[in-house]
Amino acid sequence: MPHALSRDEILRLDDAHVWHPYTPIGARDNRHQHNDRDGRERIVVGRAQGSYLYDVDGTRYIDANASWWVASLGHAHPRLLRVLSEQARTLDHCALAGITHEPAAALARELVSVAPSGLNHVFYTDNGSTSIEVAVKIALQTWQNEGAPRKTRFIALDGAFHGDTVGASSLGGVEVFRRPFGSVLFECVRAPFPSPIVDDRAAYDRAFQAIADIVTREHDTLAACVVEPLLQGAAGMRSYAAEYLRHLRELTAKHNVLLIADEVFTGYGRTGEMWACDHAGITPDVMCLGKAFSSIIPMGATLVTDRIYDTFRGGPKDRALWYGHTFCGNPIGAALAREVLAIYRDEKIVEKVQVSAPVIARAFEDLKGVNGVARVRSFGMTAAADLASASGYLGNAGWRVFDEARRRGAYLRPLGDTVYICPSLVMSHDELATLLTIVRESIEAAMR
Repeated sequence: MPHALSRDEILRLDDAHVWHPYTPIGARDNRHQHNDRDGRERIVVGRAQGSYLYDVDGTRYIDANASWWVASLGHAHPRLLRVLSEQARTLDHCALAGITHEPAAALARELVSVAPSGLNHVFYTDNGSTSIEVAVKIALQTWQNEGAPRKTRFIALDGAFHGDTVGASSLGGVEVFRRPFGSVLFECVRAPFPSPIVDDRAAYDRAFQAIADIVTREHDTLAACVVEPLLQGAAGMRSYAAEYLRHLRELTAKHNVLLIADEVFTGYGRTGEMWACDHAGITPDVMCLGKAFSSIIPMGATLVTDRIYDTFRGGPKDRALWYGHTFCGNPIGAALAREVLAIYRDEKIVEKVQVSAPVIARAFEDLKGVNGVARVRSFGMTAAADLASASGYLGNAGWRVFDEARRRGAYLRPLGDTVYICPSLVMSHDELATLLTIVRESIEAAMR
């Protein structure tokens, strides 16, 4: 389809009216029109296909972070486009209050069948952040329904990121995201991030002992422990051992504290298993989904066990979960989410990750010898390199790498001074090899 607006016209409209997420706004300066604060001209995406984004000027970029971790199946998967069109013609939208429909009902059955055993009930929502938001409210009301109203506090790990709504931000541990809103965020108890055992067993033991001490001492007021299982995304792609998650499950169960697993990023095969929780062989009390969930449009879900669901049964109306979104369980999103699961089965997506993951791990391990690289790590289809400038999320070294990668044909948005990849899970061997070459060359050029 031809574009009605030229590239310059799109940029002018964007300059005049669009407020971009996570992007500093530069001073008004006509000499740098169409540039961000650092003088970097925006990419104007006209279309996307497979592992690539295409600027309207024809320039092609490998989408190295799967468009903020969403496009696990790549862009414009033909089966998803077909379902999108078919469902839109049949039932485009209806509320889920007092109504049900086949896409929502069938999707719930299919989610339960692939989720960790015991997560038998599905609450639909709009995205990953709101799947966390409803998990917070479910946890609080569960304890009210069970006659334990003092259990109102939450515990999460240092460096956590659980979304951008007020409740989700309260759980977060990335200070730059919390600081502007600190006056309205609720209290969250912080526990130290557990170093992987292979790095430092003593540090790992100290980290677990710290959270064990908190839960043991304060369980009477703790509603839930919330974790990104095994891999923290926004903190810089930091991973920890499955042993920690197993022990945490045992700890929270022993002391009657709910365990909420935020699988918004780690779910859908990103770590080499369908769910990161599968590495530890555990079932959380609550599991939150988003991002790759429906692939094309915003949608998420929060899954809970029978024990939690049953606390909302019967009795007065105030036992109901008084929460819902206009688009929760929308038919188009549910139909897409069903097809995502079908594609995972038919195309053996998780098995493909297990083939590609060692290739990524070797390439990033080789970066240890590159000037300016301080640390590297990988987990499944995700890998990261910390640059030696060590200025954190607000550093500029990662953006120098971004510029070099852009010149070489990759969109490699960093986390400050952490350069990472999180590509589609269906990226071909040749595409992956090209991306890994670009990463190395871009770091070498930027850190000279």
